[in-house]
Amino acid sequence: MFIQTHFDLCTGCSLCQLACSRKTTGGFNPRRSVLKIEHTRENLVHLPIVCNQCRNAFCANACPVQAITQTQDGRAWVVDSELCTGCGLCATYCPLGVIHLDHDSNKAVKCDLCGGDPECVKACPTGALELITTGDYHD
Repeated sequence: MFIQTHFDLCTGCSLCQLACSRKTTGGFNPRRSVLKIEHTRENLVHLPIVCNQCRNAFCANACPVQAITQTQDGRAWVVDSELCTGCGLCATYCPLGVIHLDHDSNKAVKCDLCGGDPECVKACPTGALELITTGDYHD
């Protein structure tokens, strides 16, 4: 399971980031979201970037204390904040730059797909974010 992005549908409204930050931090702050939107071409193209929930996750492989593991159902990689030491290696090795250290807890934060019902997907008014299960994916 992962979130597929459709940059051609993204308007750059940041509602996905607001919904994500509300779910993860309890407040509305797009900079504390675990997804990002890159604005290119003089702000005419908006590229939503979300965790790919990689099969061979670099963030999990880089973690020296194995604080990033897959959920039992294999849907998402999640951070165990009790184990996380805040070293930041996961953020360094994430090729998409969508895992970061929380400013308050100094622990790694990444997309956990909101337990299979992502808030960012629900908040997107244009369908630029779509939840895909492996059986639904088409290249």
